[in-house]
Amino acid sequence: MTDTVQGTLPATARVSDAYRWTQLAVGVALMVMVANYQYGWTFFVPDIQKKFGWDRASIQWAFTLFVLFETWLVPVEGWIVDKFGPRLVVLAGGIFCALGWVINSQATSLNGYYFGMIIAGVGAGAVYGTCVGNALKWFPDKRGLAAGITAAGFGAGSALTVAPIQAMIKGSGFQSTFLYFGLGQGIIVVILAFFFFAPMSGQVPAPVQTANIQQTRRNYLPTEVMRHPIFWLMYLMFVLVGAGGLMVTANLKPIAVDWKVDNVSVTLMAMTMTTVTFAATIDRVLNGLTRPFFGWISDMIGRENTMFIAFGLEGVGIWALYMLGHDPVWFVILSGLVFFAWGEIYSLFPSTCTDTFGSKFATTNAGLLYTAKGTASLLVPVANYMQQSSGSWDRVFLIAAAANILASLLAIIVLKPWRKKVVAASQLA
Repeated sequence: MTDTVQGTLPATARVSDAYRWTQLAVGVALMVMVANYQYGWTFFVPDIQKKFGWDRASIQWAFTLFVLFETWLVPVEGWIVDKFGPRLVVLAGGIFCALGWVINSQATSLNGYYFGMIIAGVGAGAVYGTCVGNALKWFPDKRGLAAGITAAGFGAGSALTVAPIQAMIKGSGFQSTFLYFGLGQGIIVVILAFFFFAPMSGQVPAPVQTANIQQTRRNYLPTEVMRHPIFWLMYLMFVLVGAGGLMVTANLKPIAVDWKVDNVSVTLMAMTMTTVTFAATIDRVLNGLTRPFFGWISDMIGRENTMFIAFGLEGVGIWALYMLGHDPVWFVILSGLVFFAWGEIYSLFPSTCTDTFGSKFATTNAGLLYTAKGTASLLVPVANYMQQSSGSWDRVFLIAAAANILASLLAIIVLKPWRKKVVAASQLA
């Protein structure tokens, strides 16, 4: 017996919108609790480097390993969710998240941090993939918005803890910060797992067919999805866009340090903070807001049209940050633009994947596509080695900007007409 809503609602009865939104809210809360395991990492890097003397590129392999295990195991976790329901996977995810940062708090070697971040990655991925998959299943009528709101919990979830984490690192040390934040967030995930359910057949609206939104009525098996060429086009586009954002996420503070703007005070909107604190706070808020915003836009004008706009904006934003980011005010503003134009991939790609391949195996299929984030993370250490070898971030920024422009063109020129044909053909099968 799965941990869906059996025993409380008949399998054929439509649930109320209030119930669907409640499940979405639980998913958002879970995402907030695992956000720091990725987005908080950048604040620990300088102190780890200072204490142990390791080079930055070696330390950042821990971040890459986190993202790899966060993403590449999601299809396996998704298969368990699709078969047995979300509760067990989220429960295990919370335990792994807490354990990962506890290991970090005790680590004295690079391998120790690598292991800790691998464990945290497994946990964060289990929670992330489950929450996104659940949103895609509960809201076929608002798929872009629902996936965006859920992903926003991850993108913006760490915004309120930017200052507390930095303050605790400064006051109590980074090791105590790993310990207490890791345990606290993991325990809350475990508690929320008991309130999280998946929909049963008949409880949600039918797939949508409009001029701009094409949703298949066929449910593709994960093995079919992996053999379909259009899946690999989406995968390539995900990697192209994901790499630039992950590079900035992992290196926000190191970039600011290299450009000598990290501790400069900036005043915007009647608030004054150091450049890094201000940028990190705004980045996380905008990285969260972009996900429901562009998801909602995509529900109206279509996924590919939205990708063209957002990915193009990301390319321009990365280039502008490279050109103007040595000024602390522009660093704050333009890093915010980069995150705003980047974070929407976590609503657009899952919803596009489910529109194309169906909702029955949505957690697994979207998880397969989500592994592109792990592939993109492999380019983060490459960016660091490029910077170390040249002493400059120039090539890194220019390549990232060009990759985003390429992805925006692929969305409108190749993906849009191709996906329309694929969905139309599936209706006749």
